[in-house]
Amino acid sequence: MSEKLRISHGAGGKDTAEIVRRLIISKVPPGMRKALGGVGLDELDDGAAFRVGEKWVVVSVDSYTVKPIRFPGGDLGHLAASGTINDVLMMGARPVALMDAVVAEEGTDIALLEEVMESFIRTATSEGVAVVGGDFKVMPRGAVDGVIIGAVGVGVTDKEPIVDKPSPGDVIVVSGPIGDHGAVITAAQLGMLDEVEGLSSDARPLTGCVLPIVEGGLRQEITALRDATRGGLAAVLNEWAEASRATIVVRRADVPVRPATLGFLEMLGIDPMHSASEGVAVFAVRPGAVDELLGALKRSGCAEAAAVGEVREAWEPFLEGRVVVETEVGGMTLLPSTPLTTPRIC
Repeated sequence: MSEKLRISHGAGGKDTAEIVRRLIISKVPPGMRKALGGVGLDELDDGAAFRVGEKWVVVSVDSYTVKPIRFPGGDLGHLAASGTINDVLMMGARPVALMDAVVAEEGTDIALLEEVMESFIRTATSEGVAVVGGDFKVMPRGAVDGVIIGAVGVGVTDKEPIVDKPSPGDVIVVSGPIGDHGAVITAAQLGMLDEVEGLSSDARPLTGCVLPIVEGGLRQEITALRDATRGGLAAVLNEWAEASRATIVVRRADVPVRPATLGFLEMLGIDPMHSASEGVAVFAVRPGAVDELLGALKRSGCAEAAAVGEVREAWEPFLEGRVVVETEVGGMTLLPSTPLTTPRIC
């Protein structure tokens, strides 16, 4: 029997990385995985980059589909614009332009589509990011489930892009509470929004928090930068641990989670570190710059930024490339990369 796609292949984490390597990376000749000596498929970062004259151009592409299309804290358009802007920021570039490609099912309410696209445009332009083009297609009823927005982000920087290369000694910093987006979409899909108070998506562009840092003196202290989207914080840290062949230790007590999000996810048996965030940046930073980074984040509006762990040399062979959680009572447990959130959260 032939292999079939699983929903986990599109949910972030290890399964997504494996299917991307199988379907794309393994089939592209090594010499054609990047352009103009830049950053490409071999790095598998938040985007690609190439040099044009004195500038680096960063390009990111993603697709967004979510049910419900509207949710507390945003909608599909806001999510798509925010996520694409953030992917460009995570490579250290200033976002300057977006393009969209919309695929909608026949019978979709046009007023709803208008609302979603107004949200997409408003989110982009409020950050000074131009919307420069796009595409629109309609599929027959039943051929696509609702609305999908594909988005391309373009950014520029005069410094080399930030490519994730954490190493032992680095400290892990998050810009704010994790797991909010995954929690609210899970609650909506389970029909529980009316039963749980205080849940709201954290979807937002991180321009105000991150851009001053990556365009300032702290940039040289950052060894990795990623937004914790589909697979949550767990997916980011597992990718970094595997790539660096180190062990990342996270102190659960130091990871910020809003009380409503924590209570809801714990009720379902979901670790908040597996729950998607759409407005949280994760940094690996050299230890001497931690206090300065936390101060800069808090001054720029990320008031609940926190140092939550560090990268260490693996002290046992089986811990190489693994993430270990230090529990509130001093014990230790492995944190797998597989996300446990319900599907289609971003």
